[in-house]
Amino acid sequence: MIALPLILLGLSWLQEGIDQLLLGGRWNLAMGPGTPWWTLLTAPFSHGDLGHLIGNSIVFLPLSYLVLLKSLRGYVAVWIAVILLEIPLWLFWPVGSHGLSGVVYGLLGYLVLIGFLERRPLAIALTVIAVAFYGSALPGLLPWASPAGVSWIGHASGFIAGLLAAGAVSREPHQPSA
Repeated sequence: MIALPLILLGLSWLQEGIDQLLLGGRWNLAMGPGTPWWTLLTAPFSHGDLGHLIGNSIVFLPLSYLVLLKSLRGYVAVWIAVILLEIPLWLFWPVGSHGLSGVVYGLLGYLVLIGFLERRPLAIALTVIAVAFYGSALPGLLPWASPAGVSWIGHASGFIAGLLAAGAVSREPHQPSA
């Protein structure tokens, strides 16, 4: 379980390394209008450039481990929900999107809500930590607060996916923390 976020992040670094070293930055696996269905699965691992990947990596790992402190089930639920909520964007949003930021916002959404839903000490602590350290990212959910070229809709759908994952996981019978 400790290796899972590192493996997932490693896929992004592998893709970006191959892209930059062998393909001159032209290997884009984004999902968007007219792209194949499987780009829903590749989009989180594809980044525009090294700066994009580094920015996402710095936040992805800590949020991943905070969610995993709660449960592997919650972590998997966030990933599934993020990919499912990409489908309407893939079908209807006019601009493509890629990068781990949708997952990052999904992890943040999960952490923001899980403490309120479960009201257990660990869940509450995770919510407090997430809001204290990463709450400043919440304006990235708004179209007018996102820089040009940044997919605020991808951030918002990821955040909503995290909220849905928290709701789904909190309704299941309590499992011991992993």
